[in-house]
Amino acid sequence: MNDKDKIKKSRRGSGAITLRDVAKLAGVAPITASRAVNSPGQVSAEVLRRVQDAVQRTGYVPNRVAGGLASSRSRLIAAVVPSIVVSVFVEMIETLNNTLFDAGYQLMLGQTGYSAVREEALLEAIIGRRPDGIFLTGIMLSARGRTRLLASGIPVIETWDLTPTPIDMLIGFSHADIGRTVADFLMSKGRRRLALVRSGDERANRRAIAFSEAVAQRGLGEVCIVNVGDARSLKSGREALRRILAQVPDVDAVFCSSDLLAMGVMTEAQAQNMPVPQRLAIVGFGDVPYVADMVPALTTVHINGREIGEQAARFLVDRAEGRTVDRPIIDIGFSIIERDST
Repeated sequence: MNDKDKIKKSRRGSGAITLRDVAKLAGVAPITASRAVNSPGQVSAEVLRRVQDAVQRTGYVPNRVAGGLASSRSRLIAAVVPSIVVSVFVEMIETLNNTLFDAGYQLMLGQTGYSAVREEALLEAIIGRRPDGIFLTGIMLSARGRTRLLASGIPVIETWDLTPTPIDMLIGFSHADIGRTVADFLMSKGRRRLALVRSGDERANRRAIAFSEAVAQRGLGEVCIVNVGDARSLKSGREALRRILAQVPDVDAVFCSSDLLAMGVMTEAQAQNMPVPQRLAIVGFGDVPYVADMVPALTTVHINGREIGEQAARFLVDRAEGRTVDRPIIDIGFSIIERDST
């Protein structure tokens, strides 16, 4: 019979190993075991060795929820992202996770799938667990969500967007500026029949509106816009170009709201013997790693996801540990990475 089985025989309840069980096996008081687990520098080397040995033998895992209630600190940061499948967010999430881990914090990740209903449910669950900070991809548009986050008192950082009225802290960039800048870039290349392929989210909508307004201001007429909704795939990009060509056969440039959609547009252009960029210029959004190695390489909008993740983590840790964030709003900007597709 092993140590864990011996302990279970003497207890009733859920069967979970407790700190009291560890203390008994180590031959120390529960308070001493607690110090060894949570503040090892406060106990002797011998006591620490005995407690660590008991932890190893029993498989004990500290109850961080109970510890958080006692200390008002969970050492947990919750992040809400639209998707981890969309690789435009991957670098940001990885950097956020790594920076938090190095600071002694853990990341809890929730996906909304671009659904406002799911986002509401996630926020309710997250706030109820009282993390030390909340990371949002995008700004909180829901009045109810804003009210809940403000009332929680939990440090919040909104990212991937800009607003003059953030809940707390903000690191992002202007989607409207991106739309205007890409339109000006394409028109400077002599492109005159512009189209746009967008997904169904609100940020893509703002890029599309600004793009269309910039084209209209130059007197080039209405931009053909295809909204693929939630169908963010190579297939939907191919279908989008077919729809554009049916409406504007002489289209000479397409701006896509993601690199994946741009890949679909490029694939369809090649299938229809439309040389890129001679016949059709294509611009994506996100600058995911593989687009630089395409043939032709894709021109795209680059967002520094690494900087967003790292700076957001530092802001949240500072606030969780009682330090002031002197510059809580940062516009990190964006850049157009020009490659062969334009």
